[in-house]
Amino acid sequence: MHKLNTISDYHRLAGLPKPEHPLVSLVDYSQVNYQTDEEQITFLQGNYTIALKRGVSGKMRYGQMPYDFDEGLMSFVSPGQVITVKAHKDTDTKPSGWLLLIHPDFLWGTSLAKTIKNYDFFGYQIREALFLSDKEEQSMVSTMRNIQQEYHANIDPFSQNIIISQIELLLNYAERYYQRQFITRKIANHEILNRLADLLTTYFDQNNLASKGLPQVQELADQLYLSPNYLSSVLKALTGQNTQQHIHDRLIEKAKEQLSTTQLTVSQIAYGLGFEHAQSFSRLFKRKTNLSPIAFRRSFQ
Repeated sequence: MHKLNTISDYHRLAGLPKPEHPLVSLVDYSQVNYQTDEEQITFLQGNYTIALKRGVSGKMRYGQMPYDFDEGLMSFVSPGQVITVKAHKDTDTKPSGWLLLIHPDFLWGTSLAKTIKNYDFFGYQIREALFLSDKEEQSMVSTMRNIQQEYHANIDPFSQNIIISQIELLLNYAERYYQRQFITRKIANHEILNRLADLLTTYFDQNNLASKGLPQVQELADQLYLSPNYLSSVLKALTGQNTQQHIHDRLIEKAKEQLSTTQLTVSQIAYGLGFEHAQSFSRLFKRKTNLSPIAFRRSFQ
């Protein structure tokens, strides 16, 4: 595994000249020529990387999961993450595009140092490249080139803020486009919602919550072959609720069924649903329904 702690480390591995700026660099991806005989290169990323690539065949691996570039253009990687890519040697069509490399040190003293962590696509949870129209692609490339132009110029006290503002512009547009991508894929995403509903129905119908407890988000995501954060992002876009909230909704449905059709006490129902303390169950029930379990039961009498 190659450890790329600095932008210079990446330039050396990619067979590129030394970077013009030690903390930010725009790389012409068609000029990348990895200095290794490996067919696949795995490296530990030390920089933020915003990539816009064309002609990438197959899938790269991001962490332990494939990252789909079949039709999408843009990807986002943050420091400390592991990616695997093809070396692109002896291929008829060489990929093209741009890589914007940003060392974390460049963000120090700026608002982006904190807010960059709020962009979900900088993580393993997003496993597909961002789709762009031709016009959107041109806009993204133009913003990248503006960053390059700024660090090409004489560095002055304004340079960092100008570059930071351009990076924020890129990220904000990317967030908008990713949300659109989730929404325009409603059929595929509704399939995820339906499969989750089936998993929860099966789990709750097994009546072993007392011994196993509530289903875990990680467990459900694994069964759907998704990361927990990606699953929650899809659900949030479709329903406004994350995975944990869906679990709680199904729990409340089960509780309502038992409160309205059985003579079990609230404590017995709470225990059967995996709660150690009835008070915790009652608080959750009231938060979800605006009624206590007792008040809900009385409404059926």
